[in-house]
Amino acid sequence: MKVLANDGISPSGVAAIAAGGHELITTKVAQEQLVNYINEHNVEVVLVRSATTVRKDLIDACPSLKGIGRGGVGMDNIDVDYAREKGLTVFNTPAASSDSVAELVMGHMRGLVRFLHDSNREMPLDGDTKFGVLKKAYAKGLELRGRTLGIVGFGRIGQALAKLAVGAGMNVIFSDIHDKDMDVELSLFDGQKVKFTCKNVGFKEILKQSDFISVHVPGGDLIGSDEIAKMKDGVFLLNAARGGVINEQALLDALESNKVAGAALDVFTKEPTPAIKLLMNGKISLTPHIGAATLEAQDRIGTELAAHINALA
Repeated sequence: MKVLANDGISPSGVAAIAAGGHELITTKVAQEQLVNYINEHNVEVVLVRSATTVRKDLIDACPSLKGIGRGGVGMDNIDVDYAREKGLTVFNTPAASSDSVAELVMGHMRGLVRFLHDSNREMPLDGDTKFGVLKKAYAKGLELRGRTLGIVGFGRIGQALAKLAVGAGMNVIFSDIHDKDMDVELSLFDGQKVKFTCKNVGFKEILKQSDFISVHVPGGDLIGSDEIAKMKDGVFLLNAARGGVINEQALLDALESNKVAGAALDVFTKEPTPAIKLLMNGKISLTPHIGAATLEAQDRIGTELAAHINALA
């Protein structure tokens, strides 16, 4: 099959696709030129990340297409239902990036409680002249051990985050569409495995009980001013799922009033041009949508995409 990886693909993915006997094109084609390129080269499978969109007009205009693959979890940049109605196979790689996203969230959480995100801004500027002032400013950090992490959405990423949080000594609770508690297995470095149970307390209790809240849902306006008002004073909010799941203006207001002590954002309502007020806020730990951007995750994504293509051939 002829495959276009329009948003790039890892070397392991390139090798796996080639091993399956497919022709891989890695040329980056501009969105407005994509229809012509697919038709001119008779592309049968197009692979995308978050940059390229595959909408109804492209699907209708490209009769050679048989499959659309998303390297990652969310497929909001693809008209999935319409593509499937037209007989196309649509696939993603939901398991490949779970650990990478979870580790990023955990990194944000550890950084927030010790002000690392802000001290790394200020030390290069004033560390040589205001060392004592900065030391005093950042001397009221917190420990994660013993605090409660509420996870909204307990799929693969939520469960991966739970494992890391339990390892840090945190109490983990969650809310999800099913109403059951869940056993999660933690694999240790020496091959030993430990099982622990996470309680599904429901969304309202997540708001009430949590010291940290991390959202892992596919989208929607989930947390706004009303929800924040029900949280503990000094809560920390983290979003590495979809922009807008935590209302950005409500978050800024809550940071200003100190209702929310700090936040971490890897995703934004307006990408790739996030609101300046978010970018300049010293209480927010920021990353540019890199949750799945580790070498290991990209390798897994590439080989999973290749497996889907082999199944389609």
